[in-house]
Amino acid sequence: MELPPRGHAAEMLQDFIGHWRGITEIAPSPWGSARTAEAEVVFSRAASGYAVVQSYRHREADGTHFEGHGMFTVDREHGDTLWYYVDSMGRPPASPVRGSWNAGILTLDRRTADGVARHTFRVEDGVLVHTADLRLEGTSGFSPLLKSVFRRVATPGA
Repeated sequence: MELPPRGHAAEMLQDFIGHWRGITEIAPSPWGSARTAEAEVVFSRAASGYAVVQSYRHREADGTHFEGHGMFTVDREHGDTLWYYVDSMGRPPASPVRGSWNAGILTLDRRTADGVARHTFRVEDGVLVHTADLRLEGTSGFSPLLKSVFRRVATPGA
């Protein structure tokens, strides 16, 4: 078997691997008012490092629960990071989202029937930050949707 010409997903996402806990701040949107939620996310290697699996969940003060699961991999021909994602809002997963890296920030534009959610992931000074901004169909600009800030609680293999 021939290895891909560019790095494994686990190499590209090495800083994300582990178990993280923090807070998600959710901006007002068509789906609800502004609120915060206790959150956690786990990134783990899969398929011998050719993929990284993401499991996110949060619980709001009123007991509302949300979860999302993703899988990151690398496009062997173009070097882009691909993200397959599904969550508890019930929409079936679309085709993979194609993302790119710039200055240590992974940016992915996830398109749905509602519009575009621009997700960014980065680790700075040991803190994992995931943001999502939303541009609804028929609007021209992005508005904040959520911001999650996490601290690592377990490292890989611990």
